[in-house]
Amino acid sequence: MLDLLLLIVVFVFAVVLHEVAHGFSAYLLGDPTAKVQGRLTLNPVKHVDPVGSLLVPGAFFLAHYFGLTRSLMLFGWAKPVPVNFRNLRPQRWGMSLVAVAGPMTNIVLAFIFSKVYAWPALSNVPYINAPYICAMGVALNLTLAVFNMMPIPPLDGSRVVSSILPVKWAQYYGRLEPYGFIVVIVLLNLGFFGFLFPLIEQIGNCMGVQL
Repeated sequence: MLDLLLLIVVFVFAVVLHEVAHGFSAYLLGDPTAKVQGRLTLNPVKHVDPVGSLLVPGAFFLAHYFGLTRSLMLFGWAKPVPVNFRNLRPQRWGMSLVAVAGPMTNIVLAFIFSKVYAWPALSNVPYINAPYICAMGVALNLTLAVFNMMPIPPLDGSRVVSSILPVKWAQYYGRLEPYGFIVVIVLLNLGFFGFLFPLIEQIGNCMGVQL
């Protein structure tokens, strides 16, 4: 149970840093909205959505921990960091840079967890399965990075696509955003994202982590 609690902490930390990265990159590119609203903070209370950041991923963790699922499947969300894209300079490419900042932060975190995983003394940490925690830290962050780069509005990947499309097409594409999470949930239930697990496992193996 202590391992499970630590995994939830790792997940919340990954989500919080993901959102802070969005807000901080927007601030660097000229939009102070997140800073003004107090979202450039590591305080999880400012970012955590009770349902999306705790209840939903917690249910997935419990299902995996008690052997109800063979693989650790993740789905969750945080309160989106407010960004006024009109303030960004450059505006269209700025939107893309802000979007990529979150997943890139998760990739950096996965790399850090992979390096800690390789420490020989990690197996001697009392009371917890430290190598397992680090391995899951890699898996969680890689999953957040890859999943968020899917080109489904309002996921981060859709912002990158919008910055590439002609303005008129981007406007039509943006109209899908209110239905994005419904699409994601439907695709999850249909098993569409099943390819993520072998992909994440392969990337983890390249980092020297057995997932």
